[in-house]
Amino acid sequence: MSERRPSPVSKNATNGRNGRGTRRSVWRRALPQERDDTAELPAAGAASGGESAEPPSVVEAALYSDGVRVSTPATLAETYRELRDTPSGMAWIGLARPTSDELLSLASEFDLHQLAVEDAMEAHQRPKLERYGDTLFVVLRAARYLDAPEEVDFAELHVFVGPDFVITVRHGGAPDLSAVRRRMEDSPDLLKLGPEAVLYAILDAVVDGYAPVVEGVQNDIDEIETEVFRGDPSVSRRIYELSREMVEFQRATRPLVGMLHGLMAGFTKYETDEELQRYLRDVADHVTHISERVDGFRQALTEILTVNATLVTQQQNAEMRALAEAGFEQNEEIKKISSWAAILFAPTLVGTIYGMNFSHMPELHWGFGYPFAIGLMGVVCASLYVIFKRRDWL
Repeated sequence: MSERRPSPVSKNATNGRNGRGTRRSVWRRALPQERDDTAELPAAGAASGGESAEPPSVVEAALYSDGVRVSTPATLAETYRELRDTPSGMAWIGLARPTSDELLSLASEFDLHQLAVEDAMEAHQRPKLERYGDTLFVVLRAARYLDAPEEVDFAELHVFVGPDFVITVRHGGAPDLSAVRRRMEDSPDLLKLGPEAVLYAILDAVVDGYAPVVEGVQNDIDEIETEVFRGDPSVSRRIYELSREMVEFQRATRPLVGMLHGLMAGFTKYETDEELQRYLRDVADHVTHISERVDGFRQALTEILTVNATLVTQQQNAEMRALAEAGFEQNEEIKKISSWAAILFAPTLVGTIYGMNFSHMPELHWGFGYPFAIGLMGVVCASLYVIFKRRDWL
């Protein structure tokens, strides 16, 4: 590319990189020792002290010119050298869980802001977009739906976008940026728009990755609704776990709406290509739709949890009522048994008294003693029967 238009990332895309290599980075001055750009970095797989190095964290580094890949450097040092030799080129460096030395090297070469580099080192950041001079720092939360455990897996992606470079730092398994790279390389007209076009492609890939998650969550909610009305006792735990995932999903998608609107607000200021403007608006529309769906999911889960709590309360009330009725019936039976036991006990008591065989009992020598005893038993039994009947014990 003989001429290079101003980058939408910064209105003056060429500030401070006259011929590359003439600028002294504040990071380079801050390092304990001056780093030789020709030295191999740990990402290149070099060994020190006779020990094998860690597996390289540089997934892929490539140099592009006019939308076409012109070089695939093996190390970061080679990428720096070749980018300096290609004034109109663009470097696209992809890293996965890089070491602090690699990030410091990148910060030194591309003058990345210290705060942004610290965020990339520590990870666990919320989605955001920040501008440091002529460099954009973007944090994204990618998501994917895992069918087997029916869970949503989140990963973190940090993107540095400068006038002539794109650096991606991935923490987690998603998204598949190699597919994004292939897509852009198959569309040289789009890729030659520069680093901001790569940023669009990454945003689009992250947002597209939300669609299967939305479908998977929708299926889970449908299943939960069935389980709720079926009375499945384990559904409460499933609702709670899915609600927590929706909170994380909401944190991943909601900030993207404001981030993309912020990018769109700078279209005129940073002279963004009209075609790229349309692409970014399309991504913003998708993000808004996804964010609304996620908000709807969270509201639906809240309502389902309320309905489930109501159904559980109703079921508990029904069980308590059944227990109370059973207790009442048992009490009625006990009262009947107790009443008959008392009635039958009365003649036994009278008969027992007259069976003591005492010589000086007045009724023993009385002619009406026996009828009197029988009559006394009948009167006592009848009296108890009337009393228990009036109290509804019989």
